[in-house]
Amino acid sequence: MADPFYLTTAINYPNGRPHIGHAYEAIAADVIARFQRWMGREVRFQTGTDEHGLKMARKAAEQGVAPRALADEMSGYFRAMDDALNIGFDRFIRTVEPEHHRASQALWEAMAAAGDLYLDRYEGWYSVRDEAYYDETELSGEGEARLSPQGTPVEWTVEESWFFRLSKYQGRLLELLRSPGFCEPESRRNEMIAFVSGGLKDLSVSRTSFDWGVKVPGAEGHVMYVWVDALTNYLTGLGYPDDTPEWRKFWPASLHLVGKDIVRFHTVYWPAFLMSAGLPVPKQVFGHGFILNRGRKESKTEGNVTDPMELAERFGVDNLRYFLMREVAFGQDGSYSAEAIVNRCNAELANSFGNLVQRVAGFIAKNLDGELPLVSSDAEMPKVDREFLGAVEMHLGQYLIEMDLLNLDRGLQEWMRGVFAANAYVDAQAPWTLRKTNPDRMREVLSVLCGAIHDLALAIYPVTPGSSERVLNLFGDREERSFRLNSNRLWHIWSLRWLADAHARGHRIEPPTPVFPRLELPETEEA
Repeated sequence: MADPFYLTTAINYPNGRPHIGHAYEAIAADVIARFQRWMGREVRFQTGTDEHGLKMARKAAEQGVAPRALADEMSGYFRAMDDALNIGFDRFIRTVEPEHHRASQALWEAMAAAGDLYLDRYEGWYSVRDEAYYDETELSGEGEARLSPQGTPVEWTVEESWFFRLSKYQGRLLELLRSPGFCEPESRRNEMIAFVSGGLKDLSVSRTSFDWGVKVPGAEGHVMYVWVDALTNYLTGLGYPDDTPEWRKFWPASLHLVGKDIVRFHTVYWPAFLMSAGLPVPKQVFGHGFILNRGRKESKTEGNVTDPMELAERFGVDNLRYFLMREVAFGQDGSYSAEAIVNRCNAELANSFGNLVQRVAGFIAKNLDGELPLVSSDAEMPKVDREFLGAVEMHLGQYLIEMDLLNLDRGLQEWMRGVFAANAYVDAQAPWTLRKTNPDRMREVLSVLCGAIHDLALAIYPVTPGSSERVLNLFGDREERSFRLNSNRLWHIWSLRWLADAHARGHRIEPPTPVFPRLELPETEEA
């Protein structure tokens, strides 16, 4: 039986409303979670909001509200985004929850028991926006105009602080980073190896200049550095520090999916905290790239921030999900625009797969009174049919491999090759001509096409769940989407079973409406 799979996103910092980058990570994680369930694994998928820290405290002060009131309001927008984008998480965690404070304090006490925390004085550069400390060598600019590697202002900070003995773990961290698969993709792994190889300084892990955070146990006036608190959410969601069934089943995490700008926190600081506390480290951290708006990073100052829910409403949830997974090489930066969404989705979903479904289902509804034709057994199939189904099976088999390796864009490219093969087959066999010359052969061709469409719709289910469900229901597949396939199955064997069952039930295909209607671009946005 396959191992359980625990997947997390980075919890979102809700000092502003969600943008396209938040949506991209949520969609990618949901696709991975659905795919792993579909491969027969028991999956736990966690996301949420990271609500403490100086940035939130200052934002609340600017608005004249309490930090908790701001956190409650802004966290709600992220929950609404997940609901709108069909993000099927198992746990939406908020760091203001009492059980999270308890878990963070338990982790702190475990690190203290290991002798890895000590009290000292911090003097150095801090970015409020990044919630990160930076060494002098990492900064650009001069004087008061100094900037972090992310291009954000830093300020000189002096205060009493608890420190974590990060330097103690340099050797173990290098060994971990060099182990196959822990930090992906390779470019991120190389960056982190270079960072750790350059030497690690002990890390300031508490603050006294504000009080919006998790209280440090036994140290009045200190709150935890927000990243100690935030990273602990992955443990909180499983019931830590209690020995819960979820904890025993799902830790260590299978995959932390995070943006490339916070890989350091997840592959250096986080495993060091866990090592100190005597806990297993996660199996893999994957740092995905940024989503750029016409090649530029979105920012409020440039006025190019896009509400992902507006994109979903305008283009359709499944179209947006498909575009982001197909357009961007997973792990690299990618760009989007209204034109790119329309062009990609029209070419591949509307014109290719959607039109295939429409042609076959419409033809059956009109010429066979909606009755599903039975698929022949392999032994009875003509060679051309076996070769066609073999081609679809080959592409979908490669799709499984690529998706499992987190090559999401390559997986969808293989899926499209299966769609292209199906369109070439229907054009070559021309059932509209066979209707007059060879009705029996027409039924054979249509049965083979029903099987191929079924398998293509089932394969793309993790990416376009709503649209796939409509296709599967159209062709009479009423089974629960328990994702009962695995990479060793012959895809069309499932079609044989499903189609025979649907035929026996007397299922009839109704004249369909387009599953993927063509998108239109307003004249004001045309290139």
